[in-house]
Amino acid sequence: MAAVDATGLETRHVSAHFGMRRANGSGHRQRAWPKLTAVVHAHSHLILGAVPGIGPSQDSPDFTPAMRQAADLLAIDTTLADAGYDAEHNHRLCREELGIRDTVIPLKPRNTGRRWPKAPHRRAMRRQFLSETYHQRWHAESGFSQHKRRLGSALTARSDAAQQRELVLRALTHNLMLVAAVA
Repeated sequence: MAAVDATGLETRHVSAHFGMRRANGSGHRQRAWPKLTAVVHAHSHLILGAVPGIGPSQDSPDFTPAMRQAADLLAIDTTLADAGYDAEHNHRLCREELGIRDTVIPLKPRNTGRRWPKAPHRRAMRRQFLSETYHQRWHAESGFSQHKRRLGSALTARSDAAQQRELVLRALTHNLMLVAAVA
């Protein structure tokens, strides 16, 4: 079982007090931040797939490369994700291309006025949503929490390209730390 989610990281080591004072005092807010979309193995919290990006942005486009990375490393039987990843092409990728038995992604309501989705995989999700399985999605959040506790929530790189490389290296470091803790 694998859970997919995205998290934002900070670009500077700034105290919370200074950050609040700056935001309230001058009106400056950070416009973009480094974002990591990850496929987290539910039982070990290893990061199976990691796609760096820049937020705020829609989560769904990063689903495909992250899932392909994860499926190349491990046979996955169930994928869990929040409604931000609800798209027929994501369901199709998992079930038809990657051979994943179950995708548990809650339907995001569309403004079509229809009660039932037209697309077959989304329709099946509406018909038979595995809510108890979906509640295991907390493993992704737990993996991110573990990652930020051990490695910090701020990156040291300054340019976008360097930050994206650092995000990938942090994912690898996270995995190495987990493996070393077991060994």
